[in-house]
Amino acid sequence: MSISPSDESWEVLLSLFPSNWREQARKLGAVERLRGFANIDNLMRTLLIHVAQGYSLRETVVRAKASELAAISDVALLKRLRNAERWLRSLCLGLLEEEGVQMPPLPNGWRVRAVDGSLVKEPGRTGSQWRLHYSLQLPSMLCDHLEVTAVQGQGTGERLHRFPAQRGDLVLADRGMCNPVGIGSLRKRRAHVIVRLNTGALPLRGGSGEKFDLLAHLQSVKRPGHIAEWTVQTGEGRAPISGRLCVLRKSEQQTQRALRKIHRKTQQGGPKPKPATLAYANYVMVFTTVAATELTAQEVLEWYRLRWQIELVFKRLKTLLRVGHIPKYDDQSSKAWLYAKLLVALLAEKLIRIGQTLSPWGYLLPSEEASRQAKTA
Repeated sequence: MSISPSDESWEVLLSLFPSNWREQARKLGAVERLRGFANIDNLMRTLLIHVAQGYSLRETVVRAKASELAAISDVALLKRLRNAERWLRSLCLGLLEEEGVQMPPLPNGWRVRAVDGSLVKEPGRTGSQWRLHYSLQLPSMLCDHLEVTAVQGQGTGERLHRFPAQRGDLVLADRGMCNPVGIGSLRKRRAHVIVRLNTGALPLRGGSGEKFDLLAHLQSVKRPGHIAEWTVQTGEGRAPISGRLCVLRKSEQQTQRALRKIHRKTQQGGPKPKPATLAYANYVMVFTTVAATELTAQEVLEWYRLRWQIELVFKRLKTLLRVGHIPKYDDQSSKAWLYAKLLVALLAEKLIRIGQTLSPWGYLLPSEEASRQAKTA
């Protein structure tokens, strides 16, 4: 019996899934009854039609019925998506662990959260544009905060203080969220932060309140890979925010890459870079409120590097996010939709990696156990 191209593609995609993905569907509550679906495979295929292809719920169920994958309503599919949140998250975590992401050590009881924001556009010439704010716990990949706002207007920007936080949180953020207001808001809630330094938005003073000459201090960090740290203060008023500036000298290759990016902006009509901006391109500079007794400068930079590794995943995710109808019904469906998008991105990464380095035919052969599970699912 011949196999259709769509079924063949599905078999290739299945070879990329974690081996226990069907078992996890039942264990994590995504499947109690398969009403409307012949098996778990058809449920996953239908969810991916909705998320990966960017179809609305109504269009998805029409296409699923035409393909003999499912016979359900759009309301029933939305419920399935909500129930799949934990299942989809577990699959993302499994694929991420396969990539060998290692977590640096942390003091007991800390909760690490990477926060970010992204512009998202719904399909079509008149599609609405939204800003997605999310917080992701590491290493559990638990999305503990997700909010969709308008792009313009008061309270819609990417800010640290818009995220809930509590004592024991360690928040990792990029330079777009580096400012005294956001950092101060986290400290008032007894949370800590590791954030890439934005020299234009975060004024620094020495540990005793004196002027901090950043360029002069950087002069001592001359060797690529050399790490240095200084006690600093930021913020205004009577309650300055104490912290540390942790700095790493980049390799020559990475420095040249950063300089090319700066000059490219000038060629595109941007302002001529200041000498200080060109000097800063030699370094990775991170501000943290974590004490040296808790994390060394190297460990602080390692945690920031890990945030960047997660950011590499989300760069692909953000591209996918621009194609699709954002489910704005409730937090649970939005989070499930986000995990499904991340699953697609991670599957694409794995397919590229396997096709280029491991297999002459571009995918993994299914194990005998996986074949037996597929027949009984």
